[in-house]
Amino acid sequence: MNKQESARPEVKPNRKYVFLRLWRYLYNYKYLLALAFVLSIVGNVLALVGPYLAGKAIDAIGEVPGLAKMDEVFGYAGLMMLLYVISTGILFLLSVVLIKLSRKVTFQMRKDLFNRLTTLPVSFFDKNQTGDIVSRMSYDIDTVNASLSNDLLQIARSVIIVIGSFAMMVAISPVMVLMFVVTIPVSVLFTKYMTKRVRPLYRKRSAKLGELNGYAEEIISGQKIIKAYRREEEFIERFGVRNKEAVDAYFKADFYGSAVGPGMNFINNISLTAVSVIGAFLFLNGGITPGNLSSFVLYSRKFSGPVNEMANIISELQSAMSAAERVFKLIDEKPEPEDDTDALVLSDVKGSIEFENVNFGYDPNVTIIKDMSLKVQEGGVVAIVGPTGAGKTTVINLLMRFYDPQQGRILIDGQDIKKVTRDSLRRSFTMVLQDTWLFGGTIFENVAYGSDCATKEDVERVCRAAKIHTFIESLPEGYDTVVNEGGMNISKGQKQLLTIARAMLVDSKMLILDEATSNVDTQTEQRIRDAMLELMKGKTSFVIAHRLSTIMNADIILVMKDGRIVETGNHRELLEKKGFYSELFMSQYE
Repeated sequence: MNKQESARPEVKPNRKYVFLRLWRYLYNYKYLLALAFVLSIVGNVLALVGPYLAGKAIDAIGEVPGLAKMDEVFGYAGLMMLLYVISTGILFLLSVVLIKLSRKVTFQMRKDLFNRLTTLPVSFFDKNQTGDIVSRMSYDIDTVNASLSNDLLQIARSVIIVIGSFAMMVAISPVMVLMFVVTIPVSVLFTKYMTKRVRPLYRKRSAKLGELNGYAEEIISGQKIIKAYRREEEFIERFGVRNKEAVDAYFKADFYGSAVGPGMNFINNISLTAVSVIGAFLFLNGGITPGNLSSFVLYSRKFSGPVNEMANIISELQSAMSAAERVFKLIDEKPEPEDDTDALVLSDVKGSIEFENVNFGYDPNVTIIKDMSLKVQEGGVVAIVGPTGAGKTTVINLLMRFYDPQQGRILIDGQDIKKVTRDSLRRSFTMVLQDTWLFGGTIFENVAYGSDCATKEDVERVCRAAKIHTFIESLPEGYDTVVNEGGMNISKGQKQLLTIARAMLVDSKMLILDEATSNVDTQTEQRIRDAMLELMKGKTSFVIAHRLSTIMNADIILVMKDGRIVETGNHRELLEKKGFYSELFMSQYE
């Protein structure tokens, strides 16, 4: 099922808010920021002296070549070269500082984003595509990083040069500066218009890329099923539609973004033409020297150049702001609700569980669990069976407080689970799920994952009980064999056995087995059944199973259909009733 973020109401982004959030990250490294500010001022101010010295050198030449003051000419030229060399060195150092600053900021942003992900409720991951989340953590943050390291340098340089150049032009010829009264407002209005036009396009571009990544992640993980059903062409067509949407979004954003630079360049060329014409009239009337005219032209180019460059990086800034919006939107997602201030720590758990008139639906308008009441004695083994969509896994989600019921309550040892801390509640359970999960690390580390002080002897003991020890010993590195992320270098059945061994190592009073033997062949299932029964001794166990052979020894079997418990009893009693459970059993073992 596709999990589209667009299903949620759209919140209008706030550009000022995004900028302030970025500023907070920058301000965390205020000393680096201050150093960058000082280097930017010094480096660019030194570069601004160059046109002034060039004008002085031209005036030293004079109108008659033979009377040129060559010592002054070479003096000005040498000083100008020295200042340019120092300025270049300082600006190089500035770029290094800004790269370091941007790395620190993006490191913290990615850390904050990941930390937020660990606090989000399960419902968030049920509603959002994994690929889109990964896209925000990688592509969007990298986009912000590139903007901070490159565009921030360019902006700082441009501001100083524009202000400095304008001041020098006013000092040289206030009359010639008047023509900027027209071109500057035109430039500002044009930039403002294009910014307003381009910003939504970059926001859409980031969103479409996230959707494309999400869909790609989905079909890559399902390649076996796609090939098995020979649906390659259909998924190629579906991917093509999403790919085209992403490419079109990129084209529109880049098309309008690229129009900003040439437009600003045209306006600046008009201003340079006007400078040349007005300067020529002033020179002919003795209102300006050749050197000052040359300096003014150089300053006007310095003035218009950064303005043009600023226009060129507007598209990059818009892309970075859109990416930052997506990152901050995820960071600002509401975490799992905090425990009540008076929440108790669930300790000395015995394992009695009670459901009292529980009603629940993932959509409040669609009830899945309907008026469920159930009492389980400590140490009891409860099996939950029923067709797909009956609500079996939902019961587990409620037990673990991944979701809370809309009505009714769930008690453990007489305590309402809403009134105990989530951490202590979840520590009281051990889970083995249908979807096995192994991380990149050794077999020992994966089995010992749930225990802080497991020894090798402990790990070997549970692996023997799970009938996986012999296989592990046959590996070249034994328990030190490295498992790929996701366990792709071992079979599904072996992965399941490792997760079962992991569960055996955790000392808890309650156990959840959600299709725990679904990936185990019948022969292996028989071998581990005794070990599983040993594991469940003294523990209140909830077992969800489609293979009814795995739950015949359960103390009580709950038969669910359409969110309700339609039958209860042990295996023999339910068969004698010749009801829904009997039909399920006979359909499997007829």
